[in-house]
Amino acid sequence: MVIDRDSDAIEAAKRLHGDDQRVVIRHGAFSRLGDFVEEQGWRGTVGGVLFDLGVSSPQLDTPSRGFSFQNDGPLDMRMDTGSGQSAAQWLAEADEKELARIIFEYGEERFSRRIARNIVRQREQQPLLRTSQLAELVKRSVPPRRDGKHAATRTFQAIRIHVNDELQQIRIALAAAFDVLASGGRLAVISFHSLEDRIVKHFMTRLVRGDALPAHIPVTGGQSGVKARWVAKRIRPQTAETESNPRARSSVLRVVEAL
Repeated sequence: MVIDRDSDAIEAAKRLHGDDQRVVIRHGAFSRLGDFVEEQGWRGTVGGVLFDLGVSSPQLDTPSRGFSFQNDGPLDMRMDTGSGQSAAQWLAEADEKELARIIFEYGEERFSRRIARNIVRQREQQPLLRTSQLAELVKRSVPPRRDGKHAATRTFQAIRIHVNDELQQIRIALAAAFDVLASGGRLAVISFHSLEDRIVKHFMTRLVRGDALPAHIPVTGGQSGVKARWVAKRIRPQTAETESNPRARSSVLRVVEAL
């Protein structure tokens, strides 16, 4: 089964695998995985689940989707363009404190208040509707980054995560995925930034360590609540891979196996 909430990705899957009876294609968020598996009667029988989190290269490379500041396009950023607020709509309505909080929490941007303040000032004069407008505004708001990355990188990430509710979707999807695994089934997750990876790491660690019990309380019969074992705690791409695919450089793969 392949799942994606991007209709363009679903169309691509149909072109590639639509005639293959072994492939079930479902349009929806990762968080609906449990429902889709239930429809097939597969709960408890799945041998493996792989999540490839975050934004995709086709989304980044299509200006009309509004994910990237590299090319001018409408400020959309929705993975599912048929539902929810676009980035432009949210930027037009959110108050300054909310803007600053999202940019700080999801972008880990220390100049979030300054950026939020300038967004509010800008929209009072002219609505922010294009990626180039937002990128230029952020560039004017913060000092140049020492790592050479574009000044708007963190702000675009933050807005995208918020518009798509990505972190909550990941939390729900991880629990649903582990729930459908057979004994010996594996859950593998590729994440691309620290916020995603932190959620994945903590979820998998709880499965492997079991229940957190108070100190000095004796436990018999082994650790309580241990549900999985590590297969791969943290795999990073090798040099050859990052040279052929630079976007893989920040990726982290973690894998657990259900007991």
